[in-house]
Amino acid sequence: MSLFRDDGIVLRTQKLGEADRIITLLTRRHGRVRAVARGVRRTKSKFGARLEPFSHVDVQFFVRGGELVGRGLPLCTQSETIAPYGGAIVADYECYTAGTAMLETAERFTDHEGEPAVQQYLLLVGALRTLAAGDHDPRLVLDAFLLRSLAVNGYAPSFDDCAKCGMTGPNRFFSVGAGGVVCGECRVPGSVVPSREALELLGALLGGDWETADACEPRHCREGSGLVAAYLQWHLERGLRSLRFVEK
Repeated sequence: MSLFRDDGIVLRTQKLGEADRIITLLTRRHGRVRAVARGVRRTKSKFGARLEPFSHVDVQFFVRGGELVGRGLPLCTQSETIAPYGGAIVADYECYTAGTAMLETAERFTDHEGEPAVQQYLLLVGALRTLAAGDHDPRLVLDAFLLRSLAVNGYAPSFDDCAKCGMTGPNRFFSVGAGGVVCGECRVPGSVVPSREALELLGALLGGDWETADACEPRHCREGSGLVAAYLQWHLERGLRSLRFVEK
């Protein structure tokens, strides 16, 4: 029997029996972990209130054996709140839908339980903190998170130099299959020609230039969001269910 302690973000919860839940978390040291939290659905349970989606928590796990992720689900025996991001996020519909898409993205990029994904974890913590603070448009925060998640998982798109031959940009054409913008010589069937402003916005979001991103016009933001969604779907091989609820 072993005890493990880690901090993580609650990605989702599932009902189990009459009073229990299965909690899915993205943790700092153990990657994605599923654990059983007993009695958390009872109305008097303070423990359960800490284990809601968007919560940043310090969690203790009890497991039979020497590894946290094994044949059976560990028990979540203790939880302390680090940051209650959920309160601010669920109070605003745009923030809530953007945040839900972030949680789903983080889960999709951490397919294998128990494998550390520190960069993805830190990206998610930072994105939820920014979303809860309300300093930027939720759609921009979401697109920045999606682009950086793609980048840390090896799918960074190019928005300036040609993704195929490296020709110095700016380049006009954009292809999700080619990895971003391409030059005229490398153009492939199905390429689109987005506005320069939309490409500059996406480059700013990927690089963390919020001054440029916040100044972008709404129509270019919508155009950029469409490119991000298409690029993400291509690499995940299927779209995010939660993206359909994000207001365009």
